[in-house]
Amino acid sequence: MADLVATPNVPWSYLGHEIYSVSSQDNAISEGIISHNNPVVLLVHGFGASTDHWRFNIPAIAQTHEVHAIDLIGFGRSAKPSELDYGGELWKEQIVSYVKERIQKPTVIIGNSLGGYAALAAGAALENQSAGVVLLNAAGYFSDEKITSEPKDLGQKIRKFIGAGLSKDFLFKSLIYPLIQRLIFENLRRPNVIRSTLNQVYINSTNVDDDLIESIRRPSLDPGAFKVFQKVFQARGLKGKPIDELFMDLQAPLLLLWGDSDPWLRDAKAKQEKFRLFAQKASLEVKEVILNAGHCPHDEIPERVNEEVITWLKGA
Repeated sequence: MADLVATPNVPWSYLGHEIYSVSSQDNAISEGIISHNNPVVLLVHGFGASTDHWRFNIPAIAQTHEVHAIDLIGFGRSAKPSELDYGGELWKEQIVSYVKERIQKPTVIIGNSLGGYAALAAGAALENQSAGVVLLNAAGYFSDEKITSEPKDLGQKIRKFIGAGLSKDFLFKSLIYPLIQRLIFENLRRPNVIRSTLNQVYINSTNVDDDLIESIRRPSLDPGAFKVFQKVFQARGLKGKPIDELFMDLQAPLLLLWGDSDPWLRDAKAKQEKFRLFAQKASLEVKEVILNAGHCPHDEIPERVNEEVITWLKGA
């Protein structure tokens, strides 16, 4: 079954822009390899990633389910228009449209990081077309939290500094601020910086290989990539409903997978507890699994994640 790999789909248009996606072999159902009663699985990557980040997951899940993976607009091989208002609401609507227009079947949406937030928001919006949601170290905030918080990295600190006073200066806003952003962007897409960053968020760096680094670097060379970075850099929060409200809207089962050594998740234990608490308040059918991994467990320990997802899918 290992030969069930994903191939690029015919390009699909969203808001007039070309979107890249892949799917497992179309003849898998007709040949009786997988059951037509099984829901489709849609994979949604995190910030700076793409469909390539599911390289170890698609072959395994495709043994039992039709699998799609999509590049969110602004990332990967998808278009990178500068005029859009990037954030959770945009990506949610993209996923909803893809499910309704291209998949047209009940769908389980699996998302990592900001893709986890988009997956949850889309799953809630799809109502009975949502067959389930799987969150891998999902981003997002709750109603009792502020969207903005004390900055941790250099880019966030620069942005706060600018916003504190100098942002009112036309010269600074029009010349110096874009220059700072450009310097940050150019630094972040250097292969050695990408590798260093991944080594921080992968506890086991075995899978931090040249293919992964190139899959992140390559889209940053596309025309429009810097403008997208600027838009996301300047955005405040994910611009969508808080997690607790999305849980109340969700009508499908939920699987929470947490890499418990995620350095990008502030107050990880408290965050996990909030997800668990509000899922229970919403009376969701929820399962939670804690994994020995970092921010991207699906790529760091794919065999373990695949096992949990496939077992859970049997009941979805």
